[in-house]
Amino acid sequence: MIRAQFTLDSNQRITSFKMTGHADSGPYGQDIVCAAVSALSISTVNGLEQVVHTKPHLKQDNDNGGFLEVTGLDLGHDSQILLKTLLNGLCDIQESYPQNIEVKMFD
Repeated sequence: MIRAQFTLDSNQRITSFKMTGHADSGPYGQDIVCAAVSALSISTVNGLEQVVHTKPHLKQDNDNGGFLEVTGLDLGHDSQILLKTLLNGLCDIQESYPQNIEVKMFD
């Protein structure tokens, strides 16, 4: 199961997120949940860097259980739109595939 955790500040802005695990919803290369989560998270990080021109801190390990941690997130409006879109997309995937992804938010 993929576990996605978002940390929010007192103004409900996303300050960091972390994803661990694998969806295991299909064979390697055909796992649609993993593909969707990967596409959303990569697009978000690329948007933060290339569109909003921020430099979040990334830690990742695709080989040992799947791991992505993004910290040092910009709290500006444009960054938060991208991050909340990621959160909404992951929540939509969780609604359809609750056995493969769990999304949590922490204050």
